[in-house]
Amino acid sequence: MHSPQVTQTSCLISDIQMPDMSGIQLLDALRARGHNMPIVFVTAYPSEAVRAEAMSRGAVCFLTKPFDGETLKHCLEAALGSGI
Repeated sequence: MHSPQVTQTSCLISDIQMPDMSGIQLLDALRARGHNMPIVFVTAYPSEAVRAEAMSRGAVCFLTKPFDGETLKHCLEAALGSGI
C-alpha cells in the first residue's frame, strides 16, 4: 500500500535550547525558507526575555518543562486553530 507524501506540517514543537541552533534560530530559518507553520516552544530553562522574543517572532506557545498534557493540548488547539 502506497502512503501519500506529506507536503505540509501542521505544527512544529521544538525545544528552545538545542546543540547547533536555538529554537528561535530554527524559527527564523524556517520563515526565511517560506515555512509558516505554527510553532510551540518548550524549555527547561525559562527566561522572560527568550519567551518574549519567541512570542514576538510568532510562536503560538512557550511551555516550561515539566508541563501537563492538558497544557500541551491547549497549545496545540491554539496552534492548529490559528489559521497560520
